[in-house]
Amino acid sequence: MAQSEAGNSSITTTTVVNDGPDEFGPHMIATLSGVQGITNGDIERLKSAGYHTLESLMYVPKKALIAIKGFSEGKVEKMLEEVCKRIPLGFETASAFHHKRSDIVFLTTGSRELDKLLGGGIETGSITEMFGEFRTGKTQLCHTMAVTCQLPISQGGGEGKCLYIDTEGTFRPERLLAVAERFKLNHNEVLDNVACARAFNTDHQTELLIQAAAMMSENRYALLIVDSATALYRTDYNGRGELSARQMHLARFLRMLLRLADEYGVAVLITNQVVASVDASGPMYQADPKKPIGGNIIAHASTTRLYLRKGRGETRICKIYDSPCLPESETPFAIGTDGIKDAEG
Repeated sequence: MAQSEAGNSSITTTTVVNDGPDEFGPHMIATLSGVQGITNGDIERLKSAGYHTLESLMYVPKKALIAIKGFSEGKVEKMLEEVCKRIPLGFETASAFHHKRSDIVFLTTGSRELDKLLGGGIETGSITEMFGEFRTGKTQLCHTMAVTCQLPISQGGGEGKCLYIDTEGTFRPERLLAVAERFKLNHNEVLDNVACARAFNTDHQTELLIQAAAMMSENRYALLIVDSATALYRTDYNGRGELSARQMHLARFLRMLLRLADEYGVAVLITNQVVASVDASGPMYQADPKKPIGGNIIAHASTTRLYLRKGRGETRICKIYDSPCLPESETPFAIGTDGIKDAEG
């Protein structure tokens, strides 16, 4: 994971470029330039399709590369053969994998108790999903982390920029300024380090990830936020007749998110909506009948799932709903004018 120097009031981002197999971080697609049979035009076509690293070529099926205009099956096989020479893709020991995980960065949420619940904060290199009804703090946590990801690693940050995809029109830069004031960061630099895009439909939402890949190949980003990942799917697809198409489109979108997390080591934070669940075979009273939308598709794609619900006043409760390594537990946190913080008392 490439790092850049950062202080309390500024960030100096560096271009994430690795030209050799011994370097850390992603290997840029430009390293294939000069290989027999692969032209500069081929490199540009790959970039236009959203493939900027050698790793990205291994995350997609061969048919997706053959579908690119001007690419034959023979050329794709030659390309993948070169990639396999440069990137190890086989088995490794658990001890080696454990050593790699020791380098994972955790981004602070702004609440010490919430960070403790999450084992240190939001994990980079994976997808963290937050779901809950309205006014449970999902968007406020997104705004807070858009700022905290810029902090030095020693202060719980990622020393990088933030990409923010807004699908509901709830992004407010004013909230970033309040959080920046709390952490004593320069206001203008904090705003300049957050790139926001409004998504207007599910196709546009997916297209933005192609742009995100291009931006991540040029600068150091620590966090990618999608708020909300599922809102547009509820309106663009109607009824059971379009359910299969909706789930397939959502699966491709989540797959691209996971690819970006793997390639660039960024933390991916997505929010999800809930729907009331009525169980005719169960009791009339259910402790909490709400469940996240997206079904098994989003459940399997998310590494860690967090359930947010309302508490008293400004207090909210975060529960570990699903995680490969965190126990099922919960903790309170609070929403303040300067972002997410610990609940009083």
